[in-house]
Amino acid sequence: MNNNISPLQFYSTKIQELNSQLNVLNNKRKTIAWIRSLIAFLTILFVYLLLNNGWPFIILIIIIGIALFLIAVSADLKNKSVIENTERLIKINKDEIKTLNHNFGFKETGKQFEPQQHSYANDLDIFGDASIYQYLNRCSSEQGKQLLAQQLLSPQTKAEIELQQESVKELLTKTNWNQQFISYGIANPVTETSQQKIENWLHEKQVFTSNYWQWIKIIFPIITISSLILYINGNINQTIFGLLVFIYFLFAFYLSKKITKVWLHLSKITSEIKTLATQLNWFEQDTFSSQKIIQLKNGLRSTNQESASASIHQLKKILDSLDVRLNVLLFFFLNTFLLWDLWQILALNKWQQKNNRNTNQWFKVIAEMELTVSLATLAFNEPDFDFPEIAEQHFTLNAVNIGHPLISKEKRIDNDYTIEGIGKISLITGSNMGGKSTFLRSVGVNIILALMGAPVCATRFKISPVKLMSSMRIADNLAESASTFYAELKKLETIIEAVNKHEQIFILLDEILRGTNSLDKHTGSEALIKQLIKQNAVAVLATHDVELTKLQINYPSSITNYHFDVQVSNDELYFDYKLKEGICKSLNASILMKKIGIEV
Repeated sequence: MNNNISPLQFYSTKIQELNSQLNVLNNKRKTIAWIRSLIAFLTILFVYLLLNNGWPFIILIIIIGIALFLIAVSADLKNKSVIENTERLIKINKDEIKTLNHNFGFKETGKQFEPQQHSYANDLDIFGDASIYQYLNRCSSEQGKQLLAQQLLSPQTKAEIELQQESVKELLTKTNWNQQFISYGIANPVTETSQQKIENWLHEKQVFTSNYWQWIKIIFPIITISSLILYINGNINQTIFGLLVFIYFLFAFYLSKKITKVWLHLSKITSEIKTLATQLNWFEQDTFSSQKIIQLKNGLRSTNQESASASIHQLKKILDSLDVRLNVLLFFFLNTFLLWDLWQILALNKWQQKNNRNTNQWFKVIAEMELTVSLATLAFNEPDFDFPEIAEQHFTLNAVNIGHPLISKEKRIDNDYTIEGIGKISLITGSNMGGKSTFLRSVGVNIILALMGAPVCATRFKISPVKLMSSMRIADNLAESASTFYAELKKLETIIEAVNKHEQIFILLDEILRGTNSLDKHTGSEALIKQLIKQNAVAVLATHDVELTKLQINYPSSITNYHFDVQVSNDELYFDYKLKEGICKSLNASILMKKIGIEV
């Protein structure tokens, strides 16, 4: 990308170029339609004019006419495919413009991937409407979406993160390549069902494995075609020929019944197989320098050094040939006289022997590349985002101008924040609506992005590989008769267990123990903070309980007080949403209560 061109300019220019191409393609389609009509008309005309010249001339004209017509049809199909691809690319660029404007509600929410219990998924809006998943996802395959969800839920190792960063940075310079890869994927998205069908078939026992079937597939058509020629030449009469055809049909039908099981197993996946072949071919044709992508590319090679896309394309051709049975008349002739099904099943057997160890890798490569393309698109759309430095030691978090990626740049207020070492607690006090919860979510979301190899919403960001745990958004569960307080205790229990095991975790807590009285809340919160310090945990805790800030007196090296404040003028509140050191002195609850009619 030219650094002087903004993402919006790039997408807008791309749409204009694609629309121009689409107009040319549509005009070409009209021209081909006229040519087809002309070929049909001229063929009929010449047949009529040459009726008196004998059948050889008529047959020749018909053959030439059909050949030219089929060439025109083929050209039309290719042009149609290019039109569809161009239309998909236009939509991709329009969708990216919407996303630049933080309008991505039309995209999948990923809600199906949200676990019932997780250390942070619900608190940080990882899935659902206006979620991180919606914001990031450019995957079309179910495998890619699943991989994206997994990495949003589980941090990667330092080595894995740095390899992914390298890959993302490389694809950041290949936006056109990325878009074409996406376009091929959304044509007929690859599903886990299709992958499972292929895997199950590969592990099934083959049919028609004996060598004599190779001879039968050759000898049988010789016999049937010979009898057909004899019948045409009048060497055998209609009754005998009819009896022979019936025998041929019964034998072919007997074989087809055994083949039908395989056909049903692999039916209806040819469109997805085509997508897989097309995406992998696009991947194979380009050159890459990042280590992870090179490893993925090298892993595609089979033992016979045939490319993955070529192998998959071969499978598609066989499955297309098997689907001839959907045309009853054509299938009757091909199977009765040529044992069409037998030829295809033997080809499938051969394909199965060559590729029974490769298929999982093919689907893995597509998923990995779709994930990397998703992260590269984020990096392209947000050139101000930083690729974080991954620290060796536990614990380091150093963020300059950190903000929430789901808040537009025009509305977002960024902050600096650093926490270094273990046994460190940041206490954040502040008035209602001052920005405490948003800040906690900003920190959490950017850690998740950083630990999956993505750029983060910060000018500079340094983070240790860490397990994130939070307690921010607690809901009761009527089905399980669980109160909000009990639900929060259960979540805190998992955090305390991890703390006591001295796991390398980073904790985000927002107004804990809110479901009990103020005295118990203060006592419990104070006890928890002391336990976190004792066990060398690292945490950020947002609270309205200003009394907790006094703990800094006894733990000056462990506790740092921060706050978000509010300015009041003529009973109006003004927030700057800036994180400051120290204790919050301004409160706004009484003003808000007055505004709704409570006499305070």
